[in-house]
Amino acid sequence: MELDCSAVLADVWLMLDGECDDATRERLRHHMDHCSPCIEAYGLEEKLKRLLSRKCGGDRAPDSLRERLTLELRRSITITETTREA
Repeated sequence: MELDCSAVLADVWLMLDGECDDATRERLRHHMDHCSPCIEAYGLEEKLKRLLSRKCGGDRAPDSLRERLTLELRRSITITETTREA
């Protein structure tokens, strides 16, 4: 199954947080192994996650905030990809 970049980037935080199943993780990794822009974006997201973790002292955001941020990130990635294609 071939994934497009917007689908991979929308789910990269799930992979970074260990919140996706093995099959999903494998599909994402397979795509990134063959897509330089996605692996670069993954690296940036990974660095951001480490920075946030270090600066926030390991505090966990409330579930409602995490859900809203996840929705906004997915929406912004979709909008960005749609804008680029237009």
